[in-house]
Amino acid sequence: MSDENRGVVYLGPNHVEVQRIDDPRMETPDGRKIDHGVILKVVSTNICGSDQHMVRGRTTAPSGLVLGHEITGEVIETGSDVEMVRKGDLVSVPFNVACGRCRCCREQHTGVCLTVNASRAGGAYGYVDMGGWIGGQARYVMVPYADFNLLRFPDKAQALERIRDLTMLTDILPTGFHGAINAKVGVGSTVYIAGAGPVGMAAAASARILGAAVVMIGDFNPERLAHAKSVGFEPINLQNHDRLGDLIEQVIGTPEVDSFIDAVGFEARGYDGKEQPAVILNQAMEVTRPAGAIGIPGLYVTEDPGAHETAAQKGNLTLRLGQGWAKSQSFHTGQTPVLRYNRQLMQAILHGRLPIADIVNATVISLDDAPRGYHDFDNGAPRKFVLDPHGMLKNAA
Repeated sequence: MSDENRGVVYLGPNHVEVQRIDDPRMETPDGRKIDHGVILKVVSTNICGSDQHMVRGRTTAPSGLVLGHEITGEVIETGSDVEMVRKGDLVSVPFNVACGRCRCCREQHTGVCLTVNASRAGGAYGYVDMGGWIGGQARYVMVPYADFNLLRFPDKAQALERIRDLTMLTDILPTGFHGAINAKVGVGSTVYIAGAGPVGMAAAASARILGAAVVMIGDFNPERLAHAKSVGFEPINLQNHDRLGDLIEQVIGTPEVDSFIDAVGFEARGYDGKEQPAVILNQAMEVTRPAGAIGIPGLYVTEDPGAHETAAQKGNLTLRLGQGWAKSQSFHTGQTPVLRYNRQLMQAILHGRLPIADIVNATVISLDDAPRGYHDFDNGAPRKFVLDPHGMLKNAA
């Protein structure tokens, strides 16, 4: 590396700074040398709503954590055990750190790899309780198990031209797609998505490419709803009243949908503006038809020190589960196994079928502007902020 490494560092609630950080090394978080990793020059790295949960102080993230799990980069160094990736390759990094060898990985459940995190199943870069892997909102980063994890773009020049779209393959596009798949969206489906943030918009784009007849997106934020409408989705303004079924009926003539996607998670708010962490899950059971499906890519945590409800501080929510049971609904939660979807979604992008950058309103800013990006995103800006650590995205389409 010819220049110093800098990264976005969490210093406490609502406080991030770009600082000099250590150069990446070919070793595990506990200091063991590895030969299966690569070092990347980060071409693009995105601010995620999951990062925002930490920055708000709603997790047990420690001060000094280097943030960032949405990473696209150029390989500049390879370990001696790496066979399928070469220096100069442009690659997408799934946010899941996965070994490729354990039972879960071999079954494509890479979100719950059994070996990369000593405290629980599942690992991720730059995230609390996810194994200690250093985050990628930086100029350089190390990626372990490179042959298994990395998705190489077949044409580097073509990929750089579409980098604003392809950078979404690391997390939010597969996450939205996973939510739509688990909500059993198909040709002719009626779909409701809770949340018009980037994951909600990615879920909407996924529902459309899967053949949904109508895709509704609910939110309180008028700017986000206006953007959703501008790219072809049906906005549901939750400020109108608290009867979601009535709002849905105004669009499709019935108060129930085939598929419901929760793209908000544990910081959900009710009609009164107060936090109600279970409100969306209970609404999902109410407005999803009998035998319908509910996909839950929105994040729910085991510990939320900032929760207003005592039970929610330990991840305990007040659910009307009997309603969902009585209606024979299916539910699917958990982190997205990105490797299950990213190659197919790459093909859809490269062949012009999925203009995801426009749909999520991708906005490129410099690495040094990351604190401003976090601030604007927290204030509800209808944008997906993409960091440009080396100034390589300035002319990207």
